[in-house]
Amino acid sequence: MTGEGKQRPRNNGAILLMCLVFVVGMTGMSFAAVPLYRIFCQVTGYNGTAQQVDQYSSVVLDKRIKVTFDANVAPGLDWEFKPVQPSVSPKIGETVQVMFKAHNSSREPVNGQAIFNVTPLQAGAYFNKVECFCFTETTLQPGETLEMPVVFFVDPAIVEAEETKDIRVLTLSYTFFEHEKPASDQAAALKTDTAGRKS
Repeated sequence: MTGEGKQRPRNNGAILLMCLVFVVGMTGMSFAAVPLYRIFCQVTGYNGTAQQVDQYSSVVLDKRIKVTFDANVAPGLDWEFKPVQPSVSPKIGETVQVMFKAHNSSREPVNGQAIFNVTPLQAGAYFNKVECFCFTETTLQPGETLEMPVVFFVDPAIVEAEETKDIRVLTLSYTFFEHEKPASDQAAALKTDTAGRKS
């Protein structure tokens, strides 16, 4: 029998190592998927995600667009959350500030984090936020009410794109979720509270 007819023995160790590398790699990707997807959405405006920008628009059109506001609270978060005004109609490119109000109805401090999107979804890339409470966590003490600003403008380029040029109304939606404190923060808060009671 020639050498060509012989089968090489399988290297089970190498196969096992490749499988382990694959499993570890897929696990790592699953943990990275959510933050990477969020970054992708913020950069591209995909899925109605508004853009975060550092400067105001230098162009203001003599044309208005209506922006309505939608405020929601996820199950398990004992907050009341609503826009101070239901809508505004700025000129396209004009920088506008609006306010949202949140109230903690629970008997303990709660951290909240808001997620957001814009509909119609194709308009997300043209909705630019200069300032927003959604960029960071919000902590409300028991019974506390807080007014939170959003500063935004609609990019004038929205009137040039074929898929957005006929849009007359946008809706900015927020949903607040409870965001638990890290264990170190909880320990520090407990220590401070205990020290305050002793004094």
